[in-house]
Formats: sequence, C-alpha cells, structure tokens
Amino acid sequence: QVQLVESGGGLVQAGGSLRLSCAASGGTFSNYAMGWFRQAPGKEREFVAAINWSGVRRDYVDSVKGRFTISRDNAKNTVYLQMNSLKPEDTAIYYCAAGRLSMASYDYWGQGTQVTVSS
Repeated sequence: QVQLVESGGGLVQAGGSLRLSCAASGGTFSNYAMGWFRQAPGKEREFVAAINWSGVRRDYVDSVKGRFTISRDNAKNTVYLQMNSLKPEDTAIYYCAAGRLSMASYDYWGQGTQVTVSS
C-alpha cells in the first residue's frame, strides 16, 4: 500500500509561482508512474501532468504546457509540480497519484492540496 502526501499549496497572485511536492511511502517509489490531477469547485477532476518511473517521459494537459513542469527524485521518494505563470483558472485542489502499470492509470491517491490563484 502506497501512501501519498501532498504539500506546497497556498494562495498566490496571478503570474506567481508555486511548487507542489508529493512524498510517497509504503512502496518502491521508482516502480510507479506518478501523476498530478486537479479538481476545481463544481468541476470534474482533470489530468494535469504525468511522469514515468525514470523521469524520461512526461506528459501535460495542453492548458499547462510551458507553464508547469513535473519532475521526480526517486532517491527522495518525491514527485514535484513546478507551477509558473499561474492563472485564476488554475485554482483547484491538486492531487498526486501513483500508477503501477503506466502513466494512464493510477492506483493510489493523495488527499490533495489547495491552490488558489487570485486575480
């Protein structure tokens, strides 16, 4: 059983930056693809970014390309989401997830961290 704990959320003005972290425990971190998802009020959860076990493959939703960067440190069992040029529409609860088989399906989820971008 993998446990995931997100941190780094907060309130930031439009154009600002935040870095989210997700610390994993209870499994072999390097065996898992990792992803970030978000859910805004009244909306369904959506995919944001994913990274494969080695960090070589990365994928992003179009709306964050060029602004967000996903990375991982397998020695620290942590995945990061660097978010730059934040917009009010990025406001959401951000969740990290771990997938055993691929970047397309996820087995474990964190509790989420709130990101609020003011205009």
